[in-house]
Amino acid sequence: MSTAPVVEPEVIPGVAEETALPWITLVWNDPVNLMTYVTYVFQTYFGYSRSKAEKLMLDVHTKGKAVVAHGSREEMERDCMAMQGYGLWSTFEKDQ
Repeated sequence: MSTAPVVEPEVIPGVAEETALPWITLVWNDPVNLMTYVTYVFQTYFGYSRSKAEKLMLDVHTKGKAVVAHGSREEMERDCMAMQGYGLWSTFEKDQ
């Protein structure tokens, strides 16, 4: 029985660090959606408690935006697209 040699994956400097950095999804204030609807979306999609969803909604309303999720780039891209699907203004970016 022969064993195949173990091949180490190629590591490209900077790429692993960039994908490992935490990313965030932001929801922005808009003149269209009701505060109760934004709270509902946060509870429904993220599974947040009513109090957490209301706090985030108030941040969106009073501060103009709120960080609603943290994670990998792929997760935040998915969450951002979901928020847009609900009609909310959202973006994702690297956490600073």
